[in-house]
Amino acid sequence: MSKYIYGIDFGTTNSALAILDTNTNQLVKLFTIPSLLFFPEPTHPKEIVSPTVGHEAVSLYVKNRMRGRFMKSIKKVLPNKSFIDTRIGSKSYRAEDLVALILIHLKKLADDFTGENITTAVIGRPVVFDENPEKDAIAQERLSKAAQIAGFEEFYFQMEPIGAAFTYERQIEQEQLVLVADFGGGTSDFSLMRLNPNAINQADRRADMLAQGGIYIGGDSFDSDIMWHKGTPHFGRGVKEEFTPGKPIDLPLSYFTSICSWEKMNFLDSLRMKLSIAKSYQYSGKDYRVKNLQTLIEQNLGYVIFKEIEKVKIELTKDDNATFSFNESDISINEPISIKEFSEEIIESNLSKINQYLNEFLERNDIKNKDVDVVFMTGGTSMVRPLNEIFVEHFGKEKIKSGDNFNSVAMGLAYSYHVLAGAVA
Repeated sequence: MSKYIYGIDFGTTNSALAILDTNTNQLVKLFTIPSLLFFPEPTHPKEIVSPTVGHEAVSLYVKNRMRGRFMKSIKKVLPNKSFIDTRIGSKSYRAEDLVALILIHLKKLADDFTGENITTAVIGRPVVFDENPEKDAIAQERLSKAAQIAGFEEFYFQMEPIGAAFTYERQIEQEQLVLVADFGGGTSDFSLMRLNPNAINQADRRADMLAQGGIYIGGDSFDSDIMWHKGTPHFGRGVKEEFTPGKPIDLPLSYFTSICSWEKMNFLDSLRMKLSIAKSYQYSGKDYRVKNLQTLIEQNLGYVIFKEIEKVKIELTKDDNATFSFNESDISINEPISIKEFSEEIIESNLSKINQYLNEFLERNDIKNKDVDVVFMTGGTSMVRPLNEIFVEHFGKEKIKSGDNFNSVAMGLAYSYHVLAGAVA
């Protein structure tokens, strides 16, 4: 039996794998890739095209002038009951097949490093894939199938914030009551744990895991908020179409809700929807903003525009002002955004929901703010300043800690192997 196991954090935006030497209980290597897939356009209907993953997917997508099938935020498809499969070329892919492609890529990177075929892993999952229990169960089942397709024979699931907690535990010198807040692209997850450096190698830590919870809001939600407030007016939101003279009506709301969500944007790339948008263009008096919407869909510019949105979000983590700029194929957007507008208008609704959930989580578990010794914040979205400020207001700046925002979970998942394997044994 190999001495190595893998800790795998399959994320909405990025995925990471940590290799643990189980003999020494030390991490020996980390791999991180974007959770992206690209399928080139098939040259003929029966061709089975080979996908690329991660950074290579982006490079090939750009090289192919954005022609082909580009996929991101695949994790958000897992709880979607209506997603049965998608056909690319002559092959159909289920949700677990798409996830497996990313897991296979990570596994190969790690296997090449170890020189072995490692078949044991601890795989992270959010506290909630979806707030609907049935959908949550579907997501876990699909992730389990993806792990099997990728070649894992023995695998355990661990809550992602608990993984982050095990990473933080190696940094402390005395027992602490820690609220772990893990903010990813799709969800915001919380775990309340009693951490103790002397308990690192204990097999049974169930008594230390006091509470878990989560809400289906993450970094993608904030991106959608920016697109709605600052992007959609440039693509026809607010424009009227006039099928009957003298009776103008708003363009279909579905146009704009779809372009605010990466996984829904592909729905517009169908003959039916393209014809509908073309009709709206005619009946809006050939308004240039509706033409922008046609260009966005027909030229497959979704990934490019959301990269610009993400750039703005990152700039606002350190600067008080940023500009959402997108100038492609006659589409011209230059929208200034201040940190005040970002916080108090653009993402205010989702911030309020997270804050409300945090209050309910603490109240439900009879935890006062003063009882918490440390708040360990992790995940790329944790760097969003207005979100960080919610926790500062609750607990005080001195209690807020952070670690490796992109690898803490994968590292902790690997560390939790002995706990999970010991509990099963």
